[in-house]
Amino acid sequence: MDVSKTGSSLDSLISSFNARITELQELVIGRNMYPASSIVDLSAVDTALKAMELQVQAIKDRLREETEAIPKAQASSSFCKLINASLKQQKKLQNMSLHVPTIMPDRTIMSNSETSRCLFPEFSGQEPGFEPLKLEEEPAALPKEKKGRGSPPIWHITGSELDSLSSYMRGRLTLEKVNAAINDMASYAEANAQLIAAPKKKLAENLWDKALELRDIATMEGIKGKHFFLEVDIKGPSLKLDNTGKAILTVLRHLGRFSETRVGHHRVIILQKPH
Repeated sequence: MDVSKTGSSLDSLISSFNARITELQELVIGRNMYPASSIVDLSAVDTALKAMELQVQAIKDRLREETEAIPKAQASSSFCKLINASLKQQKKLQNMSLHVPTIMPDRTIMSNSETSRCLFPEFSGQEPGFEPLKLEEEPAALPKEKKGRGSPPIWHITGSELDSLSSYMRGRLTLEKVNAAINDMASYAEANAQLIAAPKKKLAENLWDKALELRDIATMEGIKGKHFFLEVDIKGPSLKLDNTGKAILTVLRHLGRFSETRVGHHRVIILQKPH
């Protein structure tokens, strides 16, 4: 009985060894079933890795180029700012040159008494019986009258003009609102006229640029000699760039109180006499 048990144990051990060997054989077969495809997959991974390395290197090169270009860009920006400042200064000098007299006195005119002493030194002393030669005195030059703009015209609208408008154009506007806006427009034009006529020494630095710009606009055809203001000047108290203000401007344009044109990026509003 012991012999039979021992034989049975050996048989089971041999069976387990055989089963293990079979499993190992299957694993080896499964591993070596597609050797070519395994190599191809590894080659693809290697190729992709090399491509990524090239891309990383290209990014590094690009970053290096951008870093080297930063000082050049800064220098170019500084140069552009210098050019703009030079052009601005040149424009200021040109405007200043317009107000410099073309002829400057290079010597002082001698008085009549000094002239007589130079021409006739022997008669410079007052001897008895002789009088110094008297030259006719030249009349002093009269100061020239300054030419300036008069006060801006104020042409208020009448009730009949307001009633003549269509109801959709008139809306809720009243005679008082429209005429108050006309007063504001005249004050804008008056302020611009003062800026145009004022010398530089009486203007603040922030107003000088605007004065130069207004002077350029004032010399243009259709605006020269007229009172005007810019759309950006509209800041109240009665006329504002809201819906009511736009409606008032539409009414006044229709009634011929002003005309408008565009100069650069500015909308120029020119006061005019109604038809």
